[in-house]
Amino acid sequence: MNKKRLFFVASIILALVLSAKFGLSKYREAAKNNDAFFESEIMAFEHADMQSPPKPGSIVFVGSSSIRFWKTLASDMAPLPIIRRGFGGAHMSHVLYNFDRIIMPYQPKAVVVFVGGNDIGSGKSAQRLISDYQKFIDMLEKKLPNTDLWILSMKPSKARWEHWPQMLEVDKALSAVALRDDKITFVDAGQSLLTEDGRPDDVYVFDGLHLNQEGYRRWTDVLKPLLLDKYISDS
Repeated sequence: MNKKRLFFVASIILALVLSAKFGLSKYREAAKNNDAFFESEIMAFEHADMQSPPKPGSIVFVGSSSIRFWKTLASDMAPLPIIRRGFGGAHMSHVLYNFDRIIMPYQPKAVVVFVGGNDIGSGKSAQRLISDYQKFIDMLEKKLPNTDLWILSMKPSKARWEHWPQMLEVDKALSAVALRDDKITFVDAGQSLLTEDGRPDDVYVFDGLHLNQEGYRRWTDVLKPLLLDKYISDS
């Protein structure tokens, strides 16, 4: 391949990369400012429920794309009954907005929530996210007072490593909330994704943001024994 052709190919690749980054940036900004942004995904959940209604009393996993991409969740958590309701690049504000559609219909025994990375990554403050989490907690306690809440800690990803101090601030606050409420459990799964020297481990796909199979295995190893102890031992 001559230099002119090589330069042309490199230019095309660079243009595609920049276009993708610009498009993703616009997508994230639009989602940040529109609570109804993921309506099509929520409607898809409702359609699936009409086709095959889930049994009440399951454990609902709700949150952003890290839950959406956890394709092996049901088998990873077996024999626990699981409903996976992760969507788009959700913020906590999107989960709040869709609460009555992605949680209430299932009357779950427990809700596992993982959300917040997109909030911090889009420029929302730690205090804003903590406040939105408290709104979610209040809503769950009001509408489903017998439902347990499990909060998965923030994720130390390579792509958002510069935001890790803010994420730790959120984790600290949510952990303190859980200590004061018997219905809430804070699960520090983030530490399992770090190396011994405290850096993000090789548990992410190419984007440095979403977990690979090993990352989900580590999440499972942390969370599943806790859920089994609570809901299988009690049954």
